[in-house]
Amino acid sequence: MIRIIHFREKCVGCNACVEAAPFRWRISRKDGKSILINSVEKKQVFSLLTGDDELSANILAANNCPVKVIKIEKFQP
Repeated sequence: MIRIIHFREKCVGCNACVEAAPFRWRISRKDGKSILINSVEKKQVFSLLTGDDELSANILAANNCPVKVIKIEKFQP
């Protein structure tokens, strides 16, 4: 499993994550920032546990983020 962590407050809404993994990311119509779909928010940080099948697309999303607000880490239950 992997954990995707999104520091949404610092997001600039460039859409790079949506282009890399549209099944996991979208842009908010309210404020133009990215939303990590199905994530849980805690203290302005959004996170999600998901399968390894999403690893490569989300690594691409994290690498393409110009402000580096997406982190991907392996999760061991």
